[in-house]
Amino acid sequence: MSSSRDVSWLPAAHRGSQWSALKVTVAGLALSGFAAADALQHLGAQVTVLANSTDGETLEKAKLLEILGVDVRLEEDQEAAFPVEVDLVVTSPGISPSAPLLRLAAGRDIPIWGDVELAWRLRAPQSPPPWLCLTGTNGKTTTVQMLDAILRADGLLSVAAGNVGVPMCEVVMSPEPLDVVAVELSSHQLHWISSMSAHSAAVLNVAPDHLSWHGDFDRYSEAKAKIYERCQVSCVYNVDDPVTQRMVEEAEVIEGARAIGFTLGVPSVGMVGVVDDVLADRAFIEGRDRNAAELARVVDVPTGAPHNVSNALAAAALARSHGVSAGAVRRGLQGFELDRHRIAEVATVHGIVYVDDSKATNPHAALASLQSFSSVVWVAGGLAKGATFDDLVESSVDRLRGAVLLGADRSAVAEALARHAPDVPVIEVADTDTGAMERVVTAAATLARPGDTVLLAPACASQDMFASYAARGDAFAAAVQSLAGR
Repeated sequence: MSSSRDVSWLPAAHRGSQWSALKVTVAGLALSGFAAADALQHLGAQVTVLANSTDGETLEKAKLLEILGVDVRLEEDQEAAFPVEVDLVVTSPGISPSAPLLRLAAGRDIPIWGDVELAWRLRAPQSPPPWLCLTGTNGKTTTVQMLDAILRADGLLSVAAGNVGVPMCEVVMSPEPLDVVAVELSSHQLHWISSMSAHSAAVLNVAPDHLSWHGDFDRYSEAKAKIYERCQVSCVYNVDDPVTQRMVEEAEVIEGARAIGFTLGVPSVGMVGVVDDVLADRAFIEGRDRNAAELARVVDVPTGAPHNVSNALAAAALARSHGVSAGAVRRGLQGFELDRHRIAEVATVHGIVYVDDSKATNPHAALASLQSFSSVVWVAGGLAKGATFDDLVESSVDRLRGAVLLGADRSAVAEALARHAPDVPVIEVADTDTGAMERVVTAAATLARPGDTVLLAPACASQDMFASYAARGDAFAAAVQSLAGR
């Protein structure tokens, strides 16, 4: 049951509220769950943590929280472990709203917040650093890291946080001073947002993903759109993705907030875009009806691939909305390096280039990757997460030399190839043992010719065979190195 105590102040809760009067259950003990529990106990709340993992890392976190006075319950049956009296549930982003634990809380009319909603309310009471927020189906992490690099290049104290890097509850509770926060938000985190008011926000793109978590594409899109609600200065949208523009048009923003488009084409007034090989600003300058400011050049963007240029433009628009100089945009991009497993060239073997884009975990990301190369042997497959592959294959057929498929849902990719690219040779590797990726790479080498690219862009999640997309990329790289040594 919910609490019999008066917690009528909870909907307007802030850092200075009477947290010590509150009984809070935190669902999940990953990075965000640990940070939320730690913050709440620091403020004096009576905290219970529920988690069903018992791996070494979880046990270590549990021990630390128990020392601090947190009641940690590592139980398989979390409903049975749910406390009798609860005022608030704070959920980790990986837990679906349809999970039994959250259905139980909702059935008792207990408020449910995500960790980001909690963090927003726990910001410092005096002059908290503004949040520059972004989301999208693909490119979020790269873009928020670009944004952080640009902010730092202008001398600002910044951190990349949220769905990447530091959990937001840890950011807001840290005594370290910050000028601004670059915040990556997933659709899971945005689902639970109700009061966040970003300085500026961007949606990079929207394509079907995480449908099993949200239920359908409409609810997934609705979650993404919440990033614009109560936006204060700039709502940055993708001119080439009409869904993002519609989200801005329908958002309830703070009066005076501007819609700022980014495009790979020539920018109109109020946009940033590309003129010849220049990243140009016609949104944040005087006389933008007649002129544009040079922010950087395409060559300053890592790889120069179209989707990375698009990411750079979005990052630049968010930074410029905060008053960052044009020169800082160029310096930030020039000093920025892509994370591993994002269109990372592994090796060239017998004239064939092997590229690891294991981070391409859905069809939209894989399409962007495939469009970066002219002749590809495509390595794909894994967990489809409810996605379909027809549009991806149909849009890429003229680039495909061949395909090698692996993983639990490889047949869905194979069927799309059969429908839309019947002349493209396909090899399926059914193995799931540790040597499977070596057989995949060997098969790809038989299909490729000098000048081709063997591209790992799976369009699927990795957890059917690998611990993470990074582990999958590492396995691919190791298999390529093994091939090179033969």
